[in-house]
Amino acid sequence: MRFRPSIAATALGLAALTLSTTPAMAGADRDRPTVVLVHGAFADASSWDKVTAHLQRRGYPVVAAPNPLRSLSGDAAYIASILKGIKGKVILVGHSYGGSVITNAARDAGNVKALVYVAAFLLDQGESTQTVLDPEKFPGSLLGPATLDERPYTDNAGEGVDLYIKEASFPTVFAADLPLSTARRMAVAQRPFGVGAFTGVSGAPAWKKIPSWAVISTEDKAIAPAGQRWMAERAKAKAVEVKSSHAMSVSHPSAITDVIVDADRRTR
Repeated sequence: MRFRPSIAATALGLAALTLSTTPAMAGADRDRPTVVLVHGAFADASSWDKVTAHLQRRGYPVVAAPNPLRSLSGDAAYIASILKGIKGKVILVGHSYGGSVITNAARDAGNVKALVYVAAFLLDQGESTQTVLDPEKFPGSLLGPATLDERPYTDNAGEGVDLYIKEASFPTVFAADLPLSTARRMAVAQRPFGVGAFTGVSGAPAWKKIPSWAVISTEDKAIAPAGQRWMAERAKAKAVEVKSSHAMSVSHPSAITDVIVDADRRTR
């Protein structure tokens, strides 16, 4: 599969962020950290809806951040700008490619006290989401030329290429433990994943200096579970395994919430 780097970057208004976070703040315990949730490829912030509901019931302020999915450096810079606008401590959570983003966004963020990776990439310096896992060493992922579509696009910043999971493949690759009707709706609504994000190279990882947790999805067909375990062990992250597809934030929100709460308690 030939890729052309994407040079487009998505910029979303602070007003929209304020509107989206105001309900999440209501009734939250002021002594608790803000939980910032960063979605991954082929998804959007609504993928965190159930996790958000669980966290709000436990008194946590929540920001379900929009991830532009355009370039790793640009996406990380955008999430870092959100972190700067939050008063007090933060637990930063990333799903899938969102793990690549939080690894870079938290590098210089003094208010992030814990990182939680959910079925996610934990990149080291010089790695990309595309190259970090060797399919011969860590078999099991179904993502590849047979299941991905490349679609060129043009916007004000120029031309690029987006990746989508083929609709017929999406339920098996991404959401095998969800009802088929739900998985099909998710396939239609999936966000495009810019090739520039997929191939972007990571800088120094924040997990080397910030306590980290990894929630490993043992039935994952997008990121091989063995690869998730290897990345978590390398990062010395506290690992929890859940029998889940890649769409863990939708199918197992309570398990994710429990890990976030544990990260809060252990870093107080």
